[in-house]
Amino acid sequence: MNSCRRRWVPTSTSTKKWAQVVSELDGFIIVTPEYNHSIPGVLKNALDYLYAEWNNKSVGFVSYGSAGGTRAAEHLRSIAGELQLADVRQQVTLTLSDDFENYSTFTPGERHLAPLSVLFGQVEAWADALAPLR
Repeated sequence: MNSCRRRWVPTSTSTKKWAQVVSELDGFIIVTPEYNHSIPGVLKNALDYLYAEWNNKSVGFVSYGSAGGTRAAEHLRSIAGELQLADVRQQVTLTLSDDFENYSTFTPGERHLAPLSVLFGQVEAWADALAPLR
């Protein structure tokens, strides 16, 4: 562990449960909307409340927004690096105009199936590769 980082121990019941869930998993797909060129505060808190539990695991991103949520995903990449999460290259972006009926009901097209399959494959491959480090 980075010598600048102290091991924070969760004290609240909900944070302990969250830490347990994250600890048990080897890879993650984070789905996020884009708000003000970034991620929602609740997602940032969920990431920031833990540290060691994220280390040496893989992560992929599915984002959505008016521009596919690409800026939120890029912000997540920098956060992932700080948490020692290995982010994969593949990314799935959903636009409000094409993938949401009336900008509210999720109706993704089949064109997302192939990229999503690649995303899952990359996250799984990196999770397996990082296993010796956990």
